Amino acid sequence: MDHVLCGLAANPALPAELVDRLIAVADDDIAVGLVAREDLSHAQAVALAARVPASGVQLAYAGLLAAADVDPVTQPHVALALLDERAGTPEWARRFAADPVLEHREKLAACPDLPTDVRETLAADPDVRVVTELALWTTLDMAARLASHPHAEVRRAVAANEATPPDVLAALISEGLPPARRCLVCDREAPPFVHEPQCPRPDCELPPGASCDGSHESAMHEIQEAALRNPGTPTEAVVGFVDHPSVLLRWTLAARPGLPTEVYRRLAADPVPGVRADLAGNPAIDAVLMRTLADDRGHDVRRRLAGNPKVPLDVLVHLADDTKIGATLLPRIAVASPGEVRQLAQSPNPAVRMLVAQRRDLPPEIRDALADDPDAKVTKSVAPHPGLAEARLRTMVDRHGARVLAKVAANPDASPALLEYLTRHEPPAQKAFREIARHRNATARALLACLADSRARPIAAGHPALPPSVVVDLLTDADRQVAEAAAANPSLPLAVLSDLVLRL
Repeated sequence: MDHVLCGLAANPALPAELVDRLIAVADDDIAVGLVAREDLSHAQAVALAARVPASGVQLAYAGLLAAADVDPVTQPHVALALLDERAGTPEWARRFAADPVLEHREKLAACPDLPTDVRETLAADPDVRVVTELALWTTLDMAARLASHPHAEVRRAVAANEATPPDVLAALISEGLPPARRCLVCDREAPPFVHEPQCPRPDCELPPGASCDGSHESAMHEIQEAALRNPGTPTEAVVGFVDHPSVLLRWTLAARPGLPTEVYRRLAADPVPGVRADLAGNPAIDAVLMRTLADDRGHDVRRRLAGNPKVPLDVLVHLADDTKIGATLLPRIAVASPGEVRQLAQSPNPAVRMLVAQRRDLPPEIRDALADDPDAKVTKSVAPHPGLAEARLRTMVDRHGARVLAKVAANPDASPALLEYLTRHEPPAQKAFREIARHRNATARALLACLADSRARPIAAGHPALPPSVVVDLLTDADRQVAEAAAANPSLPLAVLSDLVLRL
């Protein structure tokens, strides 16, 4: 791969005539950058698809190709991509429905808005993989029909399809349909059969633990799991799984909204911490249950509860002290009222102040007070907040040093002078160089300092404020990432761009 050419392909300053020259010599790697260009014309897209057939699918999904540009015989994958985008023709769909290539029929089965006759053809396909794909994406009426398909794999796909009618979903998990006659296990092995978790056969496609004793038990379990995940499955059909011996089914149930309070309470007593953790993150549980889970020391339960958008604020404050929440804006904090924001910002607990400091829409007086906080964790959290004055940002650095450098550098209002100041800080912080290298206000001097850091160097090489002469020198850098980023830099002189392309 010529990494410089790959960079040129993505360079927004490359004139149209040079893009044409690059298309004429493009390979798969160069085509990646060309496809992503915002200025790629329809004519250029057609030429690129002809030069690099593998790029045609991306171009089709990007809306740069039309049906008239594509031959379904020689470009089947591109034609199928257009069908997937509702931009193909019914004739194409009928052709692919009878295509001897399984992959083509399978891809077609996932396409939306297929003609009725095409769906009927796919539903009768001799390969269960095609019918399964159709069942996963098809319309309400066809999903209802396929729920009675003799193969359990098709029924599993119907159970996962959100277009499937609720009564059909209920029937799939309540034995309200004729039993399936086949599954993936008994297609391959004579029952009774249990697949070894560490199967020694390299060509075996059965999942670990898959089993069939004639009742297709592992396939039925997958159907139940898919239906429990499907929001269209009626509540009355799923509540009975609260005491099911399968951990996976109880785990799936714990994340469902709209269940009776008693079901959630029973799940809160589940012996498996993962079940309780998913329950703790479920916005449908009530405040009483959240308070109970706030004292649950099971793995991840309290952290998931902290991320619940409906968690009471006092519970969240209780969790803040000894729960590994991380530097993230919690959903409940994001919707806190002005009064709640003020209350959190004035908390004597720095862990609580740190939570509210993650917001980026704080009133100026609260923002500035948090920026002056004596606790470095709080200051670090608020440092990227827009609107902070340069003097205050410098004071944060002087007070807390390298601990806050990267977050100060990430502030969108950091001035050119401040960014240069950060590059000279001792001791340095490597993350700060990466933030400076991508900052819109970075100066040439700051970027030159960033080039000395190995991880910031590829980022700085693509910054338009880097002096053109330096960018040109970086085209031959030993690090291919750096050279490619330099080639994509819009500050490259036009003469250099022209010379690089025209000498191909």
